[in-house]
Amino acid sequence: MISGKPFSPACARNSEPIAQLLVPLLQKAESVLEIGSGTGQHAVYFGARLPHLVWQTSDLRENHAGIRHWLDEAALPNVLPPLHLDVDQSAWPAERFGAAFTANTLHIMAWSSVQNMFSGVSRVLDENGMFCVYGPFMYDSSHTSDSNARFDASLRAQNPRSGIREFGDVRDLARHNSLTLHADHAMPANNRLLIFRK
Repeated sequence: MISGKPFSPACARNSEPIAQLLVPLLQKAESVLEIGSGTGQHAVYFGARLPHLVWQTSDLRENHAGIRHWLDEAALPNVLPPLHLDVDQSAWPAERFGAAFTANTLHIMAWSSVQNMFSGVSRVLDENGMFCVYGPFMYDSSHTSDSNARFDASLRAQNPRSGIREFGDVRDLARHNSLTLHADHAMPANNRLLIFRK
């Protein structure tokens, strides 16, 4: 293991459950844009399971060194070094992607940033492309578990603009950006995997 390589226990736990759904879904995709690659763990895990496609990592510049640690160690030819991507900026990639993926990002950003992310994803997705969104959600303004309620309170105490998002609001935002809900999968630890199709 490379010294200083970042590690997320949550990524280690959720990678395989996500992969079990993601791998069949992305068999026909040629490229994926991962938004908020974080430590880089998901990129190398899914990239290894999906060798037929190009997995493009992205994040804010301060997270690139950690992502590169994981990519350098894995040395996967189909997983690309991170792009600088701030969802609130207009400089999204010029190329188009067959799919986009993001994990545990919606609840740590402001709602305005969530709106900008969906708008940007809609612009870079191919027709019939998929947007796969992993994380916790509320349904009918209620949390799905006590642990999610505590997590939400903690998030909002740190930053009032963050917090677990209401499923209906996200679904409506997707529709506004030409993305239709394809599936809503229950996942371990009170998370969901939402699949939208353009």
